Amino acid sequence: MRTLSPGKSVASRRKRPCRARARATPLPLLLVAAFVVLAAAAGCGKGGGGGAAVPDARAQTTQSGTQPNSQTGAPAQPPVPVAVRSAEIGEIASYYKATATLEAEKQAQVLARVSGLVLALSCEEGDVLPEGGPLLQIDSEEYRLRVQQAEAKTANLRTRFARAKQMREQQLASEEDFQTTKSELDAAEAEQGLAHLNLSYATVVAPFGGHVTRRLVNLGQTVSPGTPLFELSDFDPLLARVHVPSKEFKKLQPNQPVDLVLDSGQQRLQGRIKLISPVIDPSSGTIKLTVEIPTYPAGVRPGDFAEVQIVTERHQGVTLAPRIAVISEKGEDVVYVAANGTAERRVVSVGFTDNDNAEILSGLKAGESVVVKGQRSLKHGSPIKILDESAPAVAEHKAS
Repeated sequence: MRTLSPGKSVASRRKRPCRARARATPLPLLLVAAFVVLAAAAGCGKGGGGGAAVPDARAQTTQSGTQPNSQTGAPAQPPVPVAVRSAEIGEIASYYKATATLEAEKQAQVLARVSGLVLALSCEEGDVLPEGGPLLQIDSEEYRLRVQQAEAKTANLRTRFARAKQMREQQLASEEDFQTTKSELDAAEAEQGLAHLNLSYATVVAPFGGHVTRRLVNLGQTVSPGTPLFELSDFDPLLARVHVPSKEFKKLQPNQPVDLVLDSGQQRLQGRIKLISPVIDPSSGTIKLTVEIPTYPAGVRPGDFAEVQIVTERHQGVTLAPRIAVISEKGEDVVYVAANGTAERRVVSVGFTDNDNAEILSGLKAGESVVVKGQRSLKHGSPIKILDESAPAVAEHKAS
């Protein structure tokens, strides 16, 4: 049997493991190489080198056509279309407002003063009569006969009185007989006057000029003293009675102008304070005012409701802005001013207001252009575009 020397046997054992390691080494190297290649490919995809790279956002425009912000890359806000008007110097007043019912200056219910049958109606509802114009006729035959009877009695007593006076002068009659005859004549003349008066009452006439608002009796109806016949109203002028707080008493004067707005058609009327009550109502602490409306459009009638606006104080030479320009934001009164193509937010202090304007005590100057349309879409610094409809009337304010 062949034997190996100890040295050769050791060498043979060392060479076999080395050949085994040489075959296993390429696998991990390939894995590392593959990882490196994949990482490099991913890096190239994110970079700007190849044709498949994503274009730079800064070189793009948005679909709306606006240029993106140069710092953030986000699209810029498009201009907000707005309308503007200029703040002006003017006059404004504070008002006390109340609601009142329009009333006729004169209104009355005409009553019968004698009894009898209604023979004729001389007017109807809606007719306009002068003072003394006929309303109706009551049967007056009985009253004519009473007048004739009273006249005959009076004539007889006048004859007796003349004879008694002559006899007294001749001392043929006593003073007592003379005074008795005189008293009887006086009584007869009074009865004659009363008979004539009752006869006149049979023809019912208007106590004042005005409109017949109601007819309360019919033809052929029998009436008696106190029976309602007609209702009359004098519409010239109209009146409105309002009650104002007593604290406003010193600010009110007779003939002071008053503005009224009709509830039915929103028509504006002009009146004046005609009467101021000298006493304060203790239950409400108010003073009654009577407002006279001398002229008004056709169709205005008593009974219509109106908002009465009484001027209590006036401010002249103040800065006025359109009332619609003032909006409330977070408990503050704010206007937006057009300045160099952007909206400038201003916090303002508001004084008196009316239907059209607001008094600006601070935060705005006369001549500055305030936004009156589109202001609720604005923020401080928002770009704006002034509408053509407002551009000819108001120039955009240039900031100094």
